[in-house]
Amino acid sequence: MICVLGIFMHAEDSFAQKKKKKNSKNEPAAPTAPARPSNGSKSGPKPYKDVITKDAKSKDGLFKVHQIDDKYFYEIPEDMFGKDMLMVTTIAKTADGIGYGGERTNTLMLRWEKNNDDVLLKVVSVNNFAADSLPISMAVKNSNLEPILQKFDIKSKSTDSTGVVIEATDLFSKDVQALGLPRNRRTGFKVSRLDSDRSYIDHIHTYPINIEARYILTYAAAAPPSNSSTGLITLEMNSSMILLPEEPMMQRLGDRRVGWFSRSIVDYGSDAQKAANRTFLDRWRLEVKEEDMEKFKNGELVEPKKQIVYYIDPATPEKWIPYLIAGVEDWQAAFEEAGFKNAITAKRAPSKEEDPDWSPEDARYSVIRYFASDIQNAYGPHVSDPRTGEILESDIGWYHNVMNLLRNWFFIQTAAINPDARNVKFDDEVMGRLIRFVSSHEVGHTLGLPHNFASSHAYPVEKLRDAAFTQEMGTAPSIMDYARFNYIAQPGDEGVSLMPNVGPYDKYAIAWGYRPIPEASTPEEEQLTLDKWITSKNGDPIYRYGRQGNSYDPTAQSEDLGDNSMKASEYGIANLKRIVPNLEEWTKEEGKPFKDYDDLEEMYGQVVTQFNRYMGHVRTNVGGVAEIYKSAGQDEPVYIHTSKEIQKSAVEFLNKELFASPAWLMDDAIFARIDDFGALERVRGVQANTLNGILEWGRLGRVIENEALNGSDAYTMTELFNDLRKGIWTELSSGKTIDVHRRALQRAHIERLEYLLTQDEPSVSAAFRRYVGPQINASQSDIRPVVRGELKTLQRQVNAAISRTSDNMSKLHLEDLSARIDAILDPK
Repeated sequence: MICVLGIFMHAEDSFAQKKKKKNSKNEPAAPTAPARPSNGSKSGPKPYKDVITKDAKSKDGLFKVHQIDDKYFYEIPEDMFGKDMLMVTTIAKTADGIGYGGERTNTLMLRWEKNNDDVLLKVVSVNNFAADSLPISMAVKNSNLEPILQKFDIKSKSTDSTGVVIEATDLFSKDVQALGLPRNRRTGFKVSRLDSDRSYIDHIHTYPINIEARYILTYAAAAPPSNSSTGLITLEMNSSMILLPEEPMMQRLGDRRVGWFSRSIVDYGSDAQKAANRTFLDRWRLEVKEEDMEKFKNGELVEPKKQIVYYIDPATPEKWIPYLIAGVEDWQAAFEEAGFKNAITAKRAPSKEEDPDWSPEDARYSVIRYFASDIQNAYGPHVSDPRTGEILESDIGWYHNVMNLLRNWFFIQTAAINPDARNVKFDDEVMGRLIRFVSSHEVGHTLGLPHNFASSHAYPVEKLRDAAFTQEMGTAPSIMDYARFNYIAQPGDEGVSLMPNVGPYDKYAIAWGYRPIPEASTPEEEQLTLDKWITSKNGDPIYRYGRQGNSYDPTAQSEDLGDNSMKASEYGIANLKRIVPNLEEWTKEEGKPFKDYDDLEEMYGQVVTQFNRYMGHVRTNVGGVAEIYKSAGQDEPVYIHTSKEIQKSAVEFLNKELFASPAWLMDDAIFARIDDFGALERVRGVQANTLNGILEWGRLGRVIENEALNGSDAYTMTELFNDLRKGIWTELSSGKTIDVHRRALQRAHIERLEYLLTQDEPSVSAAFRRYVGPQINASQSDIRPVVRGELKTLQRQVNAAISRTSDNMSKLHLEDLSARIDAILDPK
């Protein structure tokens, strides 16, 4: 038995019904202390028929739920007290800027407890634990007193006297902060109170293992993000209370070498001489049937005790249903690596005639939900038992307008070689295949897999032009990378695959997380086997995991392909150059008597965005540090600086493809149809942002540290500054005319040097600091001496170039730069 105390989570959404009667006055409620339910006098429980009257609308489920007008009552059975439950709160509907439908705002582990004539709803923590058999367990309990979320009067006893009746109305209609607008948004929107007249319960539905409450909350706010004239914020919230399993699943301990959604708790009972973190995986409970265990041990595939089943929302357009189902069942091959056949499937939701009680709100069912929304996204959350990591259910959200996002990516990344992508409206078969790709990716999240941004770096760039290789291996080892579509393939690369599938990394990760280890009876006993599975792949980049959010690792980037950013981007730019002259033709639609140029404008913007992505991929190599997770027993480095040759080639690439004005982006015919102004600004923005990203505090700090650690093998800061100057200022030595793009770039360079010389790195929160790395002390680093020297060098070169420049605008530009540098170096 384990004493468990703390929290963590993932979850989803619900339906609709009836409005609340208006109160005669507003009743402000403190956001931090829920109001005591106004359930009448404390005269003790009343007879059942006086509380649950003949007017009640009642339904059986986890608790009986009774509705009488706008009041809701829970009838709690005796055996439900003390049981572990999970309350998952999400935003169901909202306005612009407040959040998004399906966004989880809080997850709490709860227990209902009786206290004389009251019922207490307590928040249980699972962040800290120690086995009950250990003396320290009492200290852990005493240090984690459970807060009371709400207190309820017992209104009556159940008819069989084994349970009690409480009124639950105030839990959802009053300002219980944990179930409403999060604190940080209250602060940002300057919320003063909940407006009770405009807040009400829409419905509460009960099911065998869960209760779903849908309620509308309206807040008075001085700074609402939309509809500001009203001074109000209204949200539709959904709180799902789910009964946790009576018999907890055995945990499987995490390992950072394999990407997995996991949770950590502090183990005060471990043998370590400090409180140790215990990390375990979020995963479905897949177990071998007792009668099949010998078959499993002999290597035969067996069916699990309980299959993972996804239902397709009845609101989904019919033509996309087969593709969504296929995206789910793509994972069957991965589970076969874990020893299971038919472990996962998808099916249409039953009709009302087939099953009148079926509902997507029922926590027994995992559903791919369809939203008729212009949001360009899809998401794959899951609800997990915080004690063990067992995934209980998942509702994948698929927004209709994700198809526009898919169209844009597929068009821009493949149209140069793919006739199927040369249109703004794809054939259903083409779009269906893209929907299947998204479905498969999101299902991967619901199985426990996070993004693996190191995956795409495993394949050599040239292999992505090879039809045989890509047909067998896909375009990345994992569909959980943001590898998107094959922008590397060139005209003539016949039969090459254009997108990833559930790949070798995915199959390996699913096997690692789900394959039963019958000989182990505890999580600790499993670790030796789990470690062997990892080390058997050691050194093979196909099986490497790279976390999302490491902005300095060039081998773990979003939206990239291949093992060399410069080669991959060179191919990508070649394809963009093929697309731009055809954009007007490919964005026309036959048969339309009138069509404006909105699609042309959108797709040209996508070209610029894709070009900017390539520049970002290349830039990350400068000051780059690869993070390749190892265990201490492997005795290998985790952090490896990018080689001098690769960093130098990255700067050469940027000088050639970006800082030398990319004239191919300046298409007069396109601009004449989409804009009265802004063509130059698009190019300037990409150039300046890329330059500023190179000359950035953390990147320069890594360059300095690399030189300190690796000496002459490192790409030094002085080499970086010299190479940038040679690329950005080529006109100074030749006296050539400086075009408008270069003039803007050169000013941006001077302004960035001024910033580095005179400013400090902005301080950021500790939570964000882990993504950007340690803060560098600018005034005590080598940055400012090098920057000052660079400004002096540029000043000499600019002054010398003024006299030999014949173009008037170029001369004025150089004279201005000279004055700017003077003011920087000598502000007085």
